Amino acid sequence: MARIRAFENAAEEASKGGVAAFGASLSQAQVRGPLHLSTGQEAVAAGVCVNLRKEDFITSTHRGHGHTLAKGASMERMMCELFGRATGFNRGKGGSMHIADFSVGMLGANGVVAAGMPIAVGAAHAIKIRGEKRIVACFFGDGAVNRGPFLEALNWAAIHALPLLFICEDNRWSATTATDTMTAGEGALARARAIGVPGEQVDGNDVFTVDQEAAGLLEKVRRGEGPQFLHAITYRFKGHVSVDPAAYRDGGELSRALENDPLILAGKNLPPEDARRIREAAENEVKRALEIAAAAPWPPAVEAYQDVQDTGSGQWR
Repeated sequence: MARIRAFENAAEEASKGGVAAFGASLSQAQVRGPLHLSTGQEAVAAGVCVNLRKEDFITSTHRGHGHTLAKGASMERMMCELFGRATGFNRGKGGSMHIADFSVGMLGANGVVAAGMPIAVGAAHAIKIRGEKRIVACFFGDGAVNRGPFLEALNWAAIHALPLLFICEDNRWSATTATDTMTAGEGALARARAIGVPGEQVDGNDVFTVDQEAAGLLEKVRRGEGPQFLHAITYRFKGHVSVDPAAYRDGGELSRALENDPLILAGKNLPPEDARRIREAAENEVKRALEIAAAAPWPPAVEAYQDVQDTGSGQWR
């Protein structure tokens, strides 16, 4: 959780050109464009992924830095990707919303709301056909429950009893709109149960509770009991993107949310000295990642013509 928080803070500052707080000095903004940060949601990623094996798969959202780190991917390579460098996960061509690292089972972040859900279902169905022991964990936000892929993914997973855990990171905001103002009925978990996917609701800011509930649901998935659903109530401390001041939110709402900061809650279970060492280790790791990313090479120009769909015409338009 500390690593995720430190990474998000540094990436946010790198997008603005100032990371002096991390002991690094960048002359200009190194991350082009806004970032979708998971600051405040660390307990969900950590509490779920601590129960996954390396061979298990995950799919993510446009807010996927935390999931990527929690699944075991390299912080240095992810920072390089955000910096657009050749040593990034996607050789600097994917950026924040397309982070992927198949070597640890991270099948990809996704810039389209709910689009990771059918990908997760496809991976889970492939696992079942092949008779493999691995499983899939699918992260998505509360805004996804009003999109078609939500129904399609849960329905297909339930019909075919796929080895899949759906995790709804309910931060209560769909971009710049409060989710409860545009979601009818009793919400995400009720909809999942109506389709035949059982699950539990959990305090998504309490990493120990997330860990416990995720462990139980994942055990059911591994036993072949079909898909399960974890509805984690959390909160994103930042705006929709890193340059969004979130003026549409009530100031008191954010203040109340900060009182339930998942890192502070978890830190209460540790001696203060241990908590300090954890934070310092994370910040030192981020500093190294910033320095490596800033010094990493840019992709060669020829890369612009690779991984591009060929229309068959033989011409570039």
